[in-house]
Amino acid sequence: MMSALPRPARRLSVIPCCLGAFALLAACSPENIRDVGRDEYTSGSGRSTVPGRLTGADDGIILLGTARSRQADAGAGAGLGVNAFLWRATLDTLAFMPLASADPFGGVIITDWYSPPGAQGERFKATAYVMGRQLRSDGVRVAVFRQVRSGAGWVDAAVTPATASELEDRVLARARELRSQTAGR
Repeated sequence: MMSALPRPARRLSVIPCCLGAFALLAACSPENIRDVGRDEYTSGSGRSTVPGRLTGADDGIILLGTARSRQADAGAGAGLGVNAFLWRATLDTLAFMPLASADPFGGVIITDWYSPPGAQGERFKATAYVMGRQLRSDGVRVAVFRQVRSGAGWVDAAVTPATASELEDRVLARARELRSQTAGR
């Protein structure tokens, strides 16, 4: 099959392609190439002068409270949006239930459904809210949901209010324990 362009026009279309390839090759001249030496990653290269690299100071973003130094304010949860003691205590207290999601910046922990070994035909789910950066008695709220098996499906059932209060008390007790362990260091 023949091209729609006449033969001289086809030759002219090759010229811009050749010029583009020549310009691309000219950009790769030896003066544009950086010579990488063996001493680039040694102590004299300037990498060691990056702030905090050798001193261990906290000079960057702290994720999930993992600071390099112990001087960070552990009670305020340096990398968390909520109190670190309450967050950790809530995770520890609800550890017997499978975790569905956890948002350390928003302070929300949602568990998946859990069926206790002795109670066949019922299951529980919990949502915990850690509120604020202070360790206070009203800094955590737990909502517990219960379902019972009815025929082929699950039906919502009432939960005694003491269940959520008992979980909140356990979280607060564990948070106080964690704080006292940290203060003893």
